[in-house]
Amino acid sequence: MKRMLLEEFMKKNNGLDYGQQCAYMISLIESGKIRPVKASGKNGKKPALYREYWILEEPDPDRESLLEELAFGIVPEISIDYYRAHLDHYKKERDWVQMLNTYLKNSKEKLEHPESMNERSFEIWNREKFLSKENGKKIISHCGLDLEFFNMYETAEPLAYYSHTRKTPQNILILENKDTFFSMRRHLLEGKREIFGVPMGTLIYGGGKRIIRSFQDLDRCMEPYMKEKENQIYYFGDLDYEGIGIYESLAAAFETRWEICPFLPAYQAMLMKACQVKELPKTKEQQNHKAGRCFFNWFDEETTARMHKILESECYVPQEILNITDL
Repeated sequence: MKRMLLEEFMKKNNGLDYGQQCAYMISLIESGKIRPVKASGKNGKKPALYREYWILEEPDPDRESLLEELAFGIVPEISIDYYRAHLDHYKKERDWVQMLNTYLKNSKEKLEHPESMNERSFEIWNREKFLSKENGKKIISHCGLDLEFFNMYETAEPLAYYSHTRKTPQNILILENKDTFFSMRRHLLEGKREIFGVPMGTLIYGGGKRIIRSFQDLDRCMEPYMKEKENQIYYFGDLDYEGIGIYESLAAAFETRWEICPFLPAYQAMLMKACQVKELPKTKEQQNHKAGRCFFNWFDEETTARMHKILESECYVPQEILNITDL
């Protein structure tokens, strides 16, 4: 119950005279909507009114039927604890909970087969974005469930790649930026088999940080030959903390499956051309300067020192410093 001062009631009806205010307060008391706080004392006027009142909650006519529905109409997979304690939330979310309840009652076997999040969302609630962008995650949490229960996967953007050959084992090169991908693809399409002296079977356009999520979905988005354990996977990106961080995140995420290596000859070629540039571009702000511990281990001391000198001067070398004539 909530307490309220007599003055607050009167402010709401400040167009009434005192006699009318008294009649209004008495009507609230008689209808059971408020009850005087006798310890607050009276206001000293005639007729006298108490200075404070309890505001009484109106009984919920649906309370018993809703509690019965939760106790006897909900499947065991859905926890009713939250909704029993927050019946007002259940009233608001009841339609969505009942749709989930019906699905688990009649179609639970469908959860044995993985589906995308949007597909599963539509299957249960007839709204494909209900889990990803609407109230779905909050509601399944109220039901005591988590996303893993629904056997779903999040779909990444499809990988853009060029396969020069499907023979295995082969070398696969992941490229951070689009221009370098196009130049190297053109190089191979012209009949070349090597890039900087290394035979290359497949090029993958990573698209920056997106490659990490795309690679996590590799079993669904890669051709079988690309998943061979004997393949050697290389990475080549901008020489800045962000590009280095992408490489290290990718290498760490898949260290049990492949040893992903920086494509050393490409980085060395970048450095050689960077020496001829009078002024390199400045790095973006707020890059993670801790990146590089694993990356630099692949290079000799002299090359590492040259890279550090560029980075510490707050400059970077973009992949685009190389073009098709350098390959």
